[in-house]
Amino acid sequence: MIQTIRGTRDILPADIPLWQRVEEAAREAFRRYGYSEIRTPIIEKTELFTRGVGEATDIVHKEMYTFTDRNEESITLRPEATASVVRAYIQHRLYANRAPGEVTKLYYIGPMFRRERPQAGRYRQFYQIGGEVIGASDDPMIEAEVIEMLDWFLISLGIEDSQLLVNSVGDSHERGPYLEKLRESIAAVLDRLCNDCRHRYETNALRVFDCKFENCQEIIAGLPTITDAIGAESRAHFEQFKSHLDARCIAYTVNPRMVRGLDYYSRTAFEIIGGHLGAQNTLVGGGRYDGLAETIGGPPTKGFGFAFGLDRMVMSMPEAEAARVRERARPDVFLVHLGEAARNHAAFIARKLRAAGLAAGMDFTDRKMKKAMALASESGARFALIIGDNEIAAGVYALKNLETGEQQSLDVEAIIEKLKR
Repeated sequence: MIQTIRGTRDILPADIPLWQRVEEAAREAFRRYGYSEIRTPIIEKTELFTRGVGEATDIVHKEMYTFTDRNEESITLRPEATASVVRAYIQHRLYANRAPGEVTKLYYIGPMFRRERPQAGRYRQFYQIGGEVIGASDDPMIEAEVIEMLDWFLISLGIEDSQLLVNSVGDSHERGPYLEKLRESIAAVLDRLCNDCRHRYETNALRVFDCKFENCQEIIAGLPTITDAIGAESRAHFEQFKSHLDARCIAYTVNPRMVRGLDYYSRTAFEIIGGHLGAQNTLVGGGRYDGLAETIGGPPTKGFGFAFGLDRMVMSMPEAEAARVRERARPDVFLVHLGEAARNHAAFIARKLRAAGLAAGMDFTDRKMKKAMALASESGARFALIIGDNEIAAGVYALKNLETGEQQSLDVEAIIEKLKR
């Protein structure tokens, strides 16, 4: 039997309501804060990611799904969406006719692809939701507003045990002296670091901070941090960002060793971590990426954005919220018919119930009463509507509450009113 590829999975109907709830909450957050949806291709030219994300990153170095098409062009399944969104922003000149300082707010929902080691909440085809604020402004109030939106989003899902971590990684032109000092410090302990850290040391020493191995973390804790080395402008920007968070009463912790995993980040970087996901506890990550547009051939552009995986967000929903979502997804009623005439009549009644906005299911096979009622219970419906020859003649039908066993005889309009109530 052919099965799923390692690191991928089917999201089955029983779990779909939870995924839809996360998407629904995200769309509502984006609506409230003025974002428009954008959908980009899942395949892009490989150069978009090697130039935009950075060849030294783990994503480009060892995780991308890349192939050569029939025209001998290198194509990659998108490993992340920020580079694609910025590419679309440039290609379609979404910045045209914008007032000075005006920004474009975009969001996306869709699959990404990375050949990582499968683990809890991490798959090789995974689904992300993200938002980008792109334009001519790098006002730190933009960053605080994004955090405020995410705070509302998480609370709306009942996730109230998260923690916001922030840092500033400065501008690229500020990092030269710091990177020299960092490389000297790493060189002294290089033989104690993992192979990935040694590769990062050769290509981009700042990426060493991304290592998740516990042995490396103990060594990394003693390395100099970029927070102490950023310039006056970046420091002022970071202080303003924090003051905007304070004004919104949003709690945060400065983590001077957080740099995020992509080369395009500058100045503000942030993560929101969850309380019960173990080592892989990052719920949301993002930051500022001024200069990304220029890297991929566009005009000078500022940008700030974030992304989160739906898998981890679903896993982080409290049990009470998940139970409420599953309850809401149950069918309203299942029609039980007794005989051929009743089956045809049930189809007519089901159509009326659905037209009234109710979720109505029915079986298409003629069954005995006991088996038909068992099927109604298995459907998850709250009520069974029993239709036989007597009910058709009288124009009233037996509506049975499948949880309490209570049963009433009602006409269609009364049934609709009761089910809606």
